[in-house]
Amino acid sequence: MLKYYLHLTKPGIVLGNLMSSTGGFLIASRRGNVSCSLFIAMTIGTALVIAASCVLNNIIDRDIDAVMERTKNRVLVQHGQLFLNQSILYAVILSIFGFLFLSLTKNFLTVYLAAIGLFIYVGVYSLWMKRRSMYSIMVGSISGAMPPVIGYCTAANQFDVGALILLIIFSLWQIPHSHSIAILRLNDYKVACIPTFPIKKGVESTKNHMVVYIIGFIITTTLFTVMGYASYIFLIIISVMNLWWLYMGFYGYRIINHDSLWARKMFLLSLAIIVSLNLLLSLDHIYFVT
Repeated sequence: MLKYYLHLTKPGIVLGNLMSSTGGFLIASRRGNVSCSLFIAMTIGTALVIAASCVLNNIIDRDIDAVMERTKNRVLVQHGQLFLNQSILYAVILSIFGFLFLSLTKNFLTVYLAAIGLFIYVGVYSLWMKRRSMYSIMVGSISGAMPPVIGYCTAANQFDVGALILLIIFSLWQIPHSHSIAILRLNDYKVACIPTFPIKKGVESTKNHMVVYIIGFIITTTLFTVMGYASYIFLIIISVMNLWWLYMGFYGYRIINHDSLWARKMFLLSLAIIVSLNLLLSLDHIYFVT
């Protein structure tokens, strides 16, 4: 029974977003000035709000999940009648406690940001745009970029240019990452009648679209250092990773004449990029800045 409730929260997504919120928090904290109590309240609150949004997404998408090979074994597909009401209550409880913990930071900017992220992901993306528009992922990317901004604003106690650049960086990353999944799972999305970019515009157009967003990602990560929010060591390391991603995006699909294989490589590279970015953000003011 407990494992069902755990699976509803999509632990992998929660963990990945916590890495981002940690990176945002630590990059905004100056060396030797990290508040453990603030960090704990932010982390628990963010985790609970993200978990609540994932549960709500599972509830909304249960009909879609039932026809997709990748998601047909999810809890609400297999046990929907038994767990539906409990899942709704579960999401409400998670969100209430999440916002309560975020309020302990005494920084209501973080509460507002979390509420905006929850609303965009559940209300705008999951309930409305996902089933209607191939541009839904662009709107959903904003909610996916909220955790590092929440972490940053918790530590900085303001939404400044650094927070804005972080929001853009993580939003831009979401697009090629999500498009690679859409290419990998093209048939699944066709069966579920989800209007993804590859279905509406074709795989070749999607590949070009991904390259444009990777270039935007490279520019904004560079800008983050140029504006003085990160070190040049941060910039050198992430630039090496970024150029590898761009090479695979720009030349890879000409060399790898197999859409699924190319998309899988792009997906794995996007994961390596985001993990590296989160680690660099977390370590920058500890080891790279004197």
